[in-house]
Amino acid sequence: MSPPETIKICEIFGPTLQGEGALIGLPTVFVRTAGCDYRCRWCDTAYAVDTGYRNHWLDMSAAEILTQVEHLSGGKSILVALSGGNPALQPLAGLIGLGKVSGYRFAMETQGSIAQPWFAGLEALTLSPKPPSSGMNTDWRKLQGCIDAAGKAAVSLKFVVQDEEDYRFARQVAAGFAGLPVYLQPCNLNPDGDESATGNPASLERLRWLVARVLDDGWYEARVLPQLHVLLWGNKRGR
Repeated sequence: MSPPETIKICEIFGPTLQGEGALIGLPTVFVRTAGCDYRCRWCDTAYAVDTGYRNHWLDMSAAEILTQVEHLSGGKSILVALSGGNPALQPLAGLIGLGKVSGYRFAMETQGSIAQPWFAGLEALTLSPKPPSSGMNTDWRKLQGCIDAAGKAAVSLKFVVQDEEDYRFARQVAAGFAGLPVYLQPCNLNPDGDESATGNPASLERLRWLVARVLDDGWYEARVLPQLHVLLWGNKRGR
């Protein structure tokens, strides 16, 4: 008999609040997978991306992960966010299937570089194409493949915006995928520090600029949000 398939895990934590995108504010347990096919300049979870941290990552079975989720949630069904790194790199079908039997709902965020058939088991899929400031490029056929794989899952677009070039990128991409909800957030330019929006004027200034830019442009379909977890807890891990 072959050993059970394992998932590379960086950390599992919660319950906390979902801090970004369409499900912002919902109580959530996070399953952060390890490994990523991108290397964004301003990545705020390098510990889940950089292989220099691999000795801190764990190989866990779907059952082991669900046991930890159940412990954290007190056995109550809760939203489970699959994060990373890029969670699409991991074999998550078994975890989603097991969790749904126990009443858990699953949401995931990915850059849209890898499509998986198990996307259809998600409640919500956030696709976050990386803007010019990230230093990464998007394969639009692969992004469309992720949308197609999602089936009936609620799909939305989320853009990190650092500057005017990023804003124009978001506007152009959103126009090409008309009908998908769009969420914008200012770039976290101090991912390794303890910056919080309440304690660092630069964070609020970036958010104010983005709000003003959207309103001046008349882009009334877009929703501008802070990173709620950063606003509340800075860049503290496990939040």
